Amino acid sequence: MSFGPGAGLFGMDPLPSAVLVLSGRVTRAGTPRLCADLETILATSDAAVVDCDVGGVVHPDLAAVETIARLSLVARREGGRRLRLRGTPAELQLLLDLVGLGAAVGLLS
Repeated sequence: MSFGPGAGLFGMDPLPSAVLVLSGRVTRAGTPRLCADLETILATSDAAVVDCDVGGVVHPDLAAVETIARLSLVARREGGRRLRLRGTPAELQLLLDLVGLGAAVGLLS
């Protein structure tokens, strides 16, 4: 018996994704630029999911949480796309869970 080459998990279609990287200190003043960057990415991609690499975020606080919430809203407004976080520092993950956004954005290790 012969099977064709595998293309991922059986019965699962891989979702194309785009990437946005957040690093350093995330501030409210920088949020509009990050939202504009995400809008540009979404305008040039047909990805259903945007992988947001937050592994380089330092000293996460509520401004970072607010920024992630706004980025998630931008993605949803652009055709129901999703924001998925990668490399989430433990402190940021705790803050997202504390304010109830842990389930609203996909958290990946």
